[in-house]
Amino acid sequence: MVARAAQEIAPGMVVNLGIGLPTQVVNHLPADFPVCLHSENGLTGIGAMLPYDEADRNLIDAGGAYVSTIPGSAFFDSAVSFALVRSGRLDLTLLGAFEVARNGDLANWKIPGKFSPGAGGAIELAQKARRVVVMTTHCDRKGNPKLLDACTLPLTARGRVARIYTDMAVVDVTPNGFALRELATGVSVAELRAATGAPIAIPQSDIPTF
Repeated sequence: MVARAAQEIAPGMVVNLGIGLPTQVVNHLPADFPVCLHSENGLTGIGAMLPYDEADRNLIDAGGAYVSTIPGSAFFDSAVSFALVRSGRLDLTLLGAFEVARNGDLANWKIPGKFSPGAGGAIELAQKARRVVVMTTHCDRKGNPKLLDACTLPLTARGRVARIYTDMAVVDVTPNGFALRELATGVSVAELRAATGAPIAIPQSDIPTF
């Protein structure tokens, strides 16, 4: 899933990688790939993640993982970081999710009754990036679908998700709801339908796999 989602990034993009699965995308990009990766805690130009014994303890991404720099990396305060977000300079943000609705609504910052440190940058990233893509498991730990007719959790953004990468499929959000684009190897259409909490359009032709 992470390797497939990395193909969403085109040369020359400015891209934010959200906390969780999206931060792993950097490890699936070639070392010389021409992209500017942004982290809302104040970095642009992020290189590969580093193990603890090789890391500079002062260099972390928004999720707390140790990262490296590349030529042209820059460091700045939160005001500048969020000015980049709010001014629409992000071509793409890859975010995790608790739920995604068939109209593109996103819920990814709070589960009522459980501790949350706050929405962080998720609300502004989801509102201001030119393209919003989600990476998540298709179901939660209890086996409940995360792709739904309507979100049941507090919303992060309304109608902003364009595509979803899961461990089962690549799914686009269209004006008519979810549409299957690719299936994970070994997953059947019947299994996908059973794991999805909303109708999903299936192509009539052969379905690509990843």
